[in-house]
Amino acid sequence: MSTSPARPAAVRGTLDDVVALLAGRRLTALTGAGVSTDSGIPDYRGPDSPPRTPMTFQQFVGDEAFRRHYWARNHVGWRHVHETHPNAGHRALAALEERGVVLGVVTQNVDLLHEAAGSRNVIDLHGRYDRVVCLRCRTVYPRAVLAERLEALNPGFVERVGGEVGDVEIAPDADAVIERTADFRVQACWAPDPDDRSRPCGGILKPDIVYFGENVPRERVERAYAMVDAADALLVAGSSLSVQSGLRFVRHAAQAGKPVVVVNRGETRGDRWATLTLHTGTSELLAALVSLLPALPRDA
Repeated sequence: MSTSPARPAAVRGTLDDVVALLAGRRLTALTGAGVSTDSGIPDYRGPDSPPRTPMTFQQFVGDEAFRRHYWARNHVGWRHVHETHPNAGHRALAALEERGVVLGVVTQNVDLLHEAAGSRNVIDLHGRYDRVVCLRCRTVYPRAVLAERLEALNPGFVERVGGEVGDVEIAPDADAVIERTADFRVQACWAPDPDDRSRPCGGILKPDIVYFGENVPRERVERAYAMVDAADALLVAGSSLSVQSGLRFVRHAAQAGKPVVVVNRGETRGDRWATLTLHTGTSELLAALVSLLPALPRDA
């Protein structure tokens, strides 16, 4: 059986090493939850993160109690993510794109903070928290519209479960860690039924987010591969690379002979394919790269 040629072990580098390796190269950035921690959104697998067990797609679609529990928690957590703001790392990647250094961002996050910071070429690999989709008729709704309906169905729920949203622990997918959800009422799809337009569809509404156990849409994956292929190097920022959906791009870049730099607080599953690794936060390093990496012509 043939195998890929062995790649030298990654080197624990410094900021100077990163600049020396990446200067003059066009980059694709692959980002994870660690990029958003400085915006007040905790990550899943960082050194200081509590254990989390995200709901799977199978649980969500197969059990009404799971769906009720999820929507109750999301009804609280969504408000927190909606009020977060980009940090220095998000702004730095947008500035690097403006300077022609970063071609685009493939993000595993669903918080839309890259777009809010001004990044224009963003692939939201795992979807986005601000939309919901009906699993039956595929109607897409703004999350803010659903929030109004859930509030009407469950008046005062947020106040009953914990008062201020800031007092409730929020997960990266806008899930809030609360327990009292048995009396929460869930909204079904209210679009016209595709088989009888005189009545509402009634289908299951799901956040437009890729759940554990669910596949990233193939078209989105292909666009991400193309973005990696178009770059001279891959910069991973704030991801443990624990799941295949992000790790595959690291392997792909390494197998193509492209330099891979991984910046994360702690080791990652992709370190074996990296050229350089830095165990540090992302905000300060990305901000430093804005002034240290030379601008490149954007039409080259």
